Amino acid sequence: MLPYYDLAFGDRDPVAQPGTSWGTLGTWWTVLALVPDILEHTAHGFPLLYRPTRKLDPKLRELAVLRTGWAAESRFVFSPHCKSGRDAGLTGAQIEAVPSWSTAECFSPVERAVLAYTDALVLSGGRVSDATFAALHIELSDEEILELTYAVSLYRLQATMSLALRLESDDRDDPMTGAGDPAGSLRSGAPPDA
Repeated sequence: MLPYYDLAFGDRDPVAQPGTSWGTLGTWWTVLALVPDILEHTAHGFPLLYRPTRKLDPKLRELAVLRTGWAAESRFVFSPHCKSGRDAGLTGAQIEAVPSWSTAECFSPVERAVLAYTDALVLSGGRVSDATFAALHIELSDEEILELTYAVSLYRLQATMSLALRLESDDRDDPMTGAGDPAGSLRSGAPPDA
């Protein structure tokens, strides 16, 4: 556990002095440290994805991770990958268009295929239509598709854990709340409030 703490926090105690050099609170690491082999397994996933021997273009990986964070409603996943995406070659317009990618014109055919596939993995629980897979397979090799699937699934897992345990920037109340009993609903025939 200590080598991972040293990497994230340097020589200081993350409980007494929270925060990392890259701007997160550090609660992801301190909570995972409750079960050291889970921390170790998680920490090994990051370098695996970022090895220079990966076949998947880092730009496509970061695009998929950004969409994963947005679709999973995880700031912990989405926010830092805005910077990683720029570093990998995504434009500001592309990063800004991730939430509405299907109507944006700034994505290439391979990027659109990656985004559609990511949505199927995250929003449809892994149910990928034959048409979506065929579009992806036109653009990517089997190895690239496996690497993409692993990256999205790993970050989906992290988004789920971060939201469930309210870690990092996902320590927030549910954004979906009821509106109560609004006066002038459209169904009652009363005019809506302006």
